[in-house]
Amino acid sequence: MIIYGLSTCSLCQKALKALEADGKDVQFRDVRAEPLSEAELAELIAEFGDRLVDRSTNDYRGLSAWLKESEADAQISAKPKVMARPVIRDQNSYYLGWDEAVQQAFLEG
Repeated sequence: MIIYGLSTCSLCQKALKALEADGKDVQFRDVRAEPLSEAELAELIAEFGDRLVDRSTNDYRGLSAWLKESEADAQISAKPKVMARPVIRDQNSYYLGWDEAVQQAFLEG
């Protein structure tokens, strides 16, 4: 299982701690320190589409007008912090965020 996110993201940290506490084998990948490849990004965009970009952040608002009109892959490549997170990959299944539904999919009890 891989969590894609930012090491400074509190939601990513909560997801990582909860999954590890539940006995899951989890790798964490900071997309700022180790950016997604074109293939990885294409795979995530195919799964989530525009939902992969968090348009409510200051980082998104700080993008140039040109980038705001660009595709999600260009936005995330230019500024990885605009990626919605965490993205959890469990074998061939993907999950976006750490809401109750995602937690129920992974956590026992």
